[in-house]
Amino acid sequence: MRGILLVLVLCTTGFTASAQWWAVGPLKKHARYAQMAQVKQYQPKLDGKLSNAAVKRVAISQTIYNITQNERTVMKTAQHQMRFREYAEASYSFNELAKIYLQQNKLSEAKWFFLQSNNLSRQQNNDRLTIANLIELASIKSTIGDFALAQQDLDEAQDLASNHHWNDDVVSVKRHQDNLQRTKLAAVKTEAGLASAGQNTL
Repeated sequence: MRGILLVLVLCTTGFTASAQWWAVGPLKKHARYAQMAQVKQYQPKLDGKLSNAAVKRVAISQTIYNITQNERTVMKTAQHQMRFREYAEASYSFNELAKIYLQQNKLSEAKWFFLQSNNLSRQQNNDRLTIANLIELASIKSTIGDFALAQQDLDEAQDLASNHHWNDDVVSVKRHQDNLQRTKLAAVKTEAGLASAGQNTL
């Protein structure tokens, strides 16, 4: 008896669910709308001639804020590397710090960090970085007037580059040696001019 009632209830609910068959079935006529006109695709005419656009370099000047933030970031990285004895990576961080100080015209700080990078690069037998550091040190020493020490650094860099047959570094060192000679000659002429001017005033 209960089974018959259950079947009747299920049939009743199923029948009420589909009681609207006449409204949604195939007997109802759906309205047909007019077909949309097809849009023709636009095809540009190409004459096959492309103009060579001139690309101009734009120099983006760094602000003091950017330089300071960069300095802090590299300094923290270098401290971390030295703490965990990552000397090979620290030598590059010290080199980068020195270049940041060069941008700020802080020659003594730049010289100190180039020396630290140079010491680490020698320990790691990284002669490429040692040559780069010696060239930078020679440039700083030339700027402050230590021409003899600058020449020693360039001579050492040239020996390292020649021993490895690194022609690009040999050419770079030679160019810096020529610049050093011109700077030294200009300094001598300036001193001679100042000395003669001083004698004339006496």
